[in-house]
Amino acid sequence: MTAIEGRDEIDVALDRLREELRELESVVVAFSGGADSAFLAYVANETLGSDRCTVVTALSPSLATSEYDDCRALVAEWGLTWLELETSELESLDYQRNDADRCFHCKTALMDVVEPIAADHGAVAVLGVNLDDLDDHRPGQRAASERGAKFPLVDSGFTKQMVRNASAKLGLRTWDKPAAACLSSRVPYGTSVTLSVLSRVERAEAALHELGFRELRVRHYDDTARIEVPLSAMNDLIDRRGEVVDAVSACGYRYVTLDLEGLRSGNLNAALES
Repeated sequence: MTAIEGRDEIDVALDRLREELRELESVVVAFSGGADSAFLAYVANETLGSDRCTVVTALSPSLATSEYDDCRALVAEWGLTWLELETSELESLDYQRNDADRCFHCKTALMDVVEPIAADHGAVAVLGVNLDDLDDHRPGQRAASERGAKFPLVDSGFTKQMVRNASAKLGLRTWDKPAAACLSSRVPYGTSVTLSVLSRVERAEAALHELGFRELRVRHYDDTARIEVPLSAMNDLIDRRGEVVDAVSACGYRYVTLDLEGLRSGNLNAALES
């Protein structure tokens, strides 16, 4: 880390983030429970107080039950002011169609419920977008920005690793939480997103979590499940392939396959470049 007047870059970035939040005065944080949104929610609550920081979790079939449960636990642990709001993106034909702009329609549905809350509180909607997110195909960021949302982590210079380092420094248990993303991100572009598809993916991933695999994705290809795990976990998964096949097959998949390239966040976006 670069030392600046005896302080490392994490301390400096945290100071910038707190100043950004003070300038916003009051915020509504989109809170999915992931490392980024959890970090932003914690620092915003610490900086502004619970009367000027409200966290909002969007409830939809694309949010895994385990992620919702963790949101609820973090709210209790950190004393956050929390609202649970249902979103209706799955009712949108544009979202169901699952083209390259699916995330745009998702964030539009999110802002449809967050904007009125922010207006009622005289607050600004903020999302846990970091600098690394800007390099990927994420049309949802555009949708949120067009609706007036701010990205304090970007404005204060946080990368994904800096978020994790700062979270560890603050003692937050989310510092090493695996990236989850919404369940719809497991469905290749062009394949319709439906409740049954999301349910099957969620059950398959939950079954693998129960086997002890902490970081993973189950990509949905009709009756084929393509499992992604970090390279370091691949031998273990192969050694336990009988358990893995039984667990995933029980969720409705006929074929259970392993992606030999390993886990890559957002790798389905590669299809947009071909």
